[in-house]
Amino acid sequence: ARPVLLVLQAARRIDEEGGVFNPAARQRIAMIKFVVPAMTVRVIDRAIQVHGGGGVSSDFPLAFAYAQARSLQLADGPDEVHLEQVARMELARYKPRPT
Repeated sequence: ARPVLLVLQAARRIDEEGGVFNPAARQRIAMIKFVVPAMTVRVIDRAIQVHGGGGVSSDFPLAFAYAQARSLQLADGPDEVHLEQVARMELARYKPRPT
């Protein structure tokens, strides 16, 4: 449910608060780029575990799905890049403002 909630929050912020350049929307988008591919890989990995040796054979499409999901996880940059971006945005919220 967490990935769906992040996507819905990002969509709402984009619609209501000024598009993809809104910092709050950008933060949610960076979170989505990390959470959704990781969740996808985790779900496919569990399905492979359930199917045992068959999960990595050509009898089931799970090995192909895992390779595709893992490739997509790397396509937009390493997870660390997205996590660092989220951390920077979160820390900026608490940065002391000049008085």
